[in-house]
Amino acid sequence: MRIAVIKYNAGNIQSVRYALERLGVDFLVTDDPEEIRGADKVIFPGVGEASTTMAFLRQKKMDQLIVNLKQPVLGICLGMQLMCRHSDENNTTCLGIFGETVRKFTPADDLKVPHIGWNSLLRVSGWLSKELENQFVYFVHSYFVPLNEHTVAQTEYGSPFSAAMKKDNFYAVQFHPEKSAVAGERVLQSFLSV
Repeated sequence: MRIAVIKYNAGNIQSVRYALERLGVDFLVTDDPEEIRGADKVIFPGVGEASTTMAFLRQKKMDQLIVNLKQPVLGICLGMQLMCRHSDENNTTCLGIFGETVRKFTPADDLKVPHIGWNSLLRVSGWLSKELENQFVYFVHSYFVPLNEHTVAQTEYGSPFSAAMKKDNFYAVQFHPEKSAVAGERVLQSFLSV
């Protein structure tokens, strides 16, 4: 099995690389369309800002490449948000794989933005291992995807939101499995097993 990690201006590619090395899987980090299309599975990482990232993806024609992939694709953090229809972050039109709008957390006395820290996964279903129910994973984000028909795990920060989603061959997590210790490895293994 060959994994392609999409190479673009994402801030977490190195940590994704280390996580895959720990799992002992065969992977390459690439922006070559043929290598991406030819991979058994694709990881779409992401740390950054939605509008500049989407502009970069469009400039490189990677937006159409991603939406037309047929193999399992995993979006991580900003990667998950960019798979949605729209983001409130700088009023950004995204890839439209999921029909949701990405919303910004509202700061409150007990809620700091960005949301940084460990939260437990709740109502885990679908492609994620049931062993992940109530396990803690690491989040760093200011925007979130509301609960929707594609949500397969949720967590709570002020109110519930989507921690993981799935639609067709597209899988997505808001948290960082590559920074989530044993639970994160289980998430990656769940994806690699689909």
